Formats: sequence, structure tokens, C-alpha cells
Amino acid sequence: MNAFGNFNPLPLGLSFPEIQIFKSYVVYMRFLKPFLGMLFFLLLQTGFSQNIPLPSEAQLRWHAFEQIMFVHLSPAAWQGREYDNGSTPLSDIKLSKLDTDQWCEVAKSWGANMIVFVAKHAGGFCWWQTQTTEYGIRNVPWKNGQGDVLKDLAASTAKYGLDLGIYVYPGDEQWGAGIGSGGITKDPSRQEEYNRVFRQQLTEVLTNYGPIREVWFDGNCHIPVEDILKQHASEAVIFQGKMASLRWVGNEDGIAPYPNWYTLKTADLKTGTATALHSDPNGDAYAPVEVDVPLLKNGGHKWFWAPDTDHLLMTTDQLMDLYYKSVGRGAVLLLNSSPDTSGLIPKSHVEVYRKFGEELNRRFESPLLSTSGNERNLELAFPKPTAVNHLILQEDLRKGQQVRSYLIEGLREGKWQAIYQGSSIGHKKIDYFPTETVEKLRVRLLETVGTPNLTASAYFIEMPETASESKDEKTLIGTWDSNTFDSEWKEITFDLTPYLNQIGEYEVYFSTIAYDFQSKDPSGLEFSDWTLELYGRKAPESLQVLPHGGVRITRSQQTLDEFPSKLSVKIKSRPAKSVGDILLKRITY
Repeated sequence: MNAFGNFNPLPLGLSFPEIQIFKSYVVYMRFLKPFLGMLFFLLLQTGFSQNIPLPSEAQLRWHAFEQIMFVHLSPAAWQGREYDNGSTPLSDIKLSKLDTDQWCEVAKSWGANMIVFVAKHAGGFCWWQTQTTEYGIRNVPWKNGQGDVLKDLAASTAKYGLDLGIYVYPGDEQWGAGIGSGGITKDPSRQEEYNRVFRQQLTEVLTNYGPIREVWFDGNCHIPVEDILKQHASEAVIFQGKMASLRWVGNEDGIAPYPNWYTLKTADLKTGTATALHSDPNGDAYAPVEVDVPLLKNGGHKWFWAPDTDHLLMTTDQLMDLYYKSVGRGAVLLLNSSPDTSGLIPKSHVEVYRKFGEELNRRFESPLLSTSGNERNLELAFPKPTAVNHLILQEDLRKGQQVRSYLIEGLREGKWQAIYQGSSIGHKKIDYFPTETVEKLRVRLLETVGTPNLTASAYFIEMPETASESKDEKTLIGTWDSNTFDSEWKEITFDLTPYLNQIGEYEVYFSTIAYDFQSKDPSGLEFSDWTLELYGRKAPESLQVLPHGGVRITRSQQTLDEFPSKLSVKIKSRPAKSVGDILLKRITY
């Protein structure tokens, strides 16, 4: 019997019992088969949804944001530090030009759909009117102590059609509950009193400023706040903590792993600190990853503004690379902004966001062709042979994340040829490949849970020369997740023939995206027995093992195309699991 309930024909020469069976078979074929076939088809259409974790309305809304702007502002900006050490006199926080409308205009310039505001960072300074602490906006000169930045921002986001999220650090240096504490005070005798303070703070920000769509608990939240979240944040996604519906990706580099599965085991989610490391396509809980990254990331890493840091601003090419590796892998990109001590996002930063937004629009505003459907094979037929180099796929997540693997093919001169093979899709997967001139594109679903509804959009995008000539250009040649390697050596081979096509030097390296940061055991991978096939033979003289776990390959000769370039290595995992990308880059000087 095949998947749709069709039996193979019975042979001739039947005995009496077999005739009875055959009569039953005829009844089945005439009357029951159409009904059972339709029933099975309907089950496929629903995707056996009772076995697939489904997103909440809040999670679906969050997926659709795709891009969110973080706003980091605290006395740390006055100190030129990443964490407030309490050294700034409150009389110095004058905010002479603060304008939350400007923040919203910047967010919209690059397509952000929500602002997540750091209303209270680890230092404990509160940007709203609260009686829970003296360390806050009510004791600074701005508006004679009557100002409320969170109130102003709530009004501005409503004005500009943006949603609002809040970051309220569960800890507080003023109470001896510092970085990584999750709200646990060093002095146990102060814990109950601090719990009351934090619960009051959280209640204030969730009830006085309109609908809050995301609540950010950085690291974890050990203070009991479940009742507050159920009552006042039922329409919000929760980042980390015991009630988490989102996970931290596991890095602050702007990169999501691939494949990017939205599900995991409930037990892992309930820890409050699950990351992309815990992703499991067969998990019973739905909690996708959010990708947070500072704009000041080009050769550094700063969340808060400081003088003379414009050299850290990412370029348009770098931001586009992160977009492909976050939104383009089905995640949501949370890109930071850093208002200066006047309260404005600096002009140099504004210009970077504007150029990023313009490049996003240039590339993705107008597809060549789009189609939708729930067929196993989804086709886009062009009116004439057409050049394409991008295909964007999207799943209807109301049915859950159902695609496990797929193949993109192009029809050229009447023959289908493979172009790209992928695994997860989720909210959005951007596939890009060398330009192909095709009559049709076809997406074949190789493995699914149920029958997904898909949208496919084809593009031809002229890539900027600066991107192709970048010294940091990297090619993804593989990925690994927490189940790829274990404590036993496993040999893998990479066919590098398409990439080592010029004389020069290349590096292959393994970039960790997420790991078990709570484990005291070492994480990452171990390597042994590197071998390189080049010029039609093994070429150890062209292979240099690097101390960080990668290799450098030197190609000094041109050879005939039939000689492959293959790299083999034995790999095993260290005790603490990890996930990551396997990258190749050409060294330029």
C-alpha cells in the first residue's frame, strides 16, 4: 500500500479464501477507497497538527516583524562603558535633544517593525517614573525630573505604527544582583525585598504604556513573575525565563544556525536559558530564536554609545550578510541602536541604517515572479528564459514548521537540473546561488510533516562589486548541529572543487554559533587526520593545520577541471555540545 492507500493488483488463480478477500478488496476499491483517500489527504492538509507544536498569535506576529530595533541607553553611555558602574552623577544626565520620534524614524528607515527599549539595564537606572528606586529618570535635570522616556517612546511608536517591547533586567547592581544573576541577590536576606521591587517594576512597565509585544529577560529571570506575565503580557512574546516563548540564538554576532528549527523539548525550554543549541525538529515546544547584534560591531562590540566609535559601525555589505544569515535563515534580526548622551541616535549611525534600508529595498522590493500552493512540487513558469539568482521561500506557520528538506531545480532546454538543496524554511528562507537562466523554477519537497502551504518568490539581484570583492567574503560549505558529532571520531569530506578555482590561499574553518554556555565542560569540536586531494593526488604540502581548528590550503597550480579538490577530516564533539557553520574564504592581501 502506498501513501494514498492504493493496493497493488492481486494475482490470478485465487483459492476460495483468497476469493473472499478479493471480494472485500473490490468493495474497498469501489466504495471505501475514495473516502479513505480523501480522509488521508485531509490529514496531510492539516499536517497532523495535534503532533506538531503550533505558534501562538503572539509568536506569529513576532515572526512577521522580521526586523526589530533595539535601543540601548543608560548611564554607561556617559561612562564610555558597556555596564553602568554608578559613577555618573544624575545631574549630568541632561538629555538636551532626546527625541523618541527620531528613534522611530530611524527604525522605519531600515524596515524595523518594533522597538525593544532597554528600560532598565543591569546598573538599575530606570527610564520611567517609578518610586521603586532613587536611581532613575525622576532624579535627573531633564524636564525637571518629570520626564518619562518610556511614555514618550510609547506615544512615538503608536504614531509611527510600530510595536513596542521592553527590556527590564531581572538583576540590579544596586541590590547586589549583578550581571548573570537572573535577579538572585548575593545577600539572601535581601532577596524577598528585591523580589517585591522587581515585581513592581515589571508591573509598571507592562500596565502603564499601552500594549507591550515583547518582554526581554536578559540571561534568565529567577524571580517569580509568572502571574504578572499571564495577566499583563498575554499578547507578548517572552525572551528567556521560565515562561519563555523565544530563545536567544547563542551569540551576539547576528547569525542564526542553519538548519533553523523553531521547536525544542519542553524540558529545555523550561530552563529559561535554551538557545539554538537546543533546537529539535521533533521537539514538543515551539520557541524560535531571536538574533541580537550591535551596530557597533565592525572590529569591536559595543551596545552603548561612546565617543570616537564610528570606526565600529558596520558597513552595508556587512549588514546585508547578517540579514541573509538571520532573516534569510528564518530568524528575526534584533539590530541595536545607541543614542548618545544628548538622547539622539548620531547622524553617522542614521546614515548607516538608511543605506541598509535602501539596499534591502533594492534587492527584495520587486520579485520577478511569485506563486503559492500546497503541492509537493511548486513551480514558477517564466514567459521566456529568465536569469535568476535568488529564491525566497516562506511557510504558512499557522500549520507549524513542516518542511524538513527540499530541492530547487531549474528547467533549461527541457531538462530539470538541481540548483540548491536545503532543509528548514520556516517564516523565510533566502536561497541565493550563481545566476541561472531558466524557463521554470521548481521547489520539490523531499521531506515534510504534513503538507505545508508555501510561497515562493524569484529574484535576479545585481550584487554590488564591494560585496564580491570583500576581504571578509565567506562561503558556507556546511553546518553542524548538536547531534551531528558525538564522542566518537566521524570522518567527513568536503568537495571544494567549485571554490578552489583560482591560484591562491584559502581557509576552511568551523565557526561556533551557539554552545552550552552553562556547562563547565569544554565545548566545540576536535579534529584529526586532515587530508587534501589536489592536482589528482594527495597534497599534504598544500595543507596547513591552523591552531583554531581550521586549515589553510595553498593552490599554486592550475589543473584540468577533472581533478577534484577534496578535504577530509575526522571530527568529534567535546562534552559540551555546539552548533555552527563551516566556512571557506579566499585570503586576499
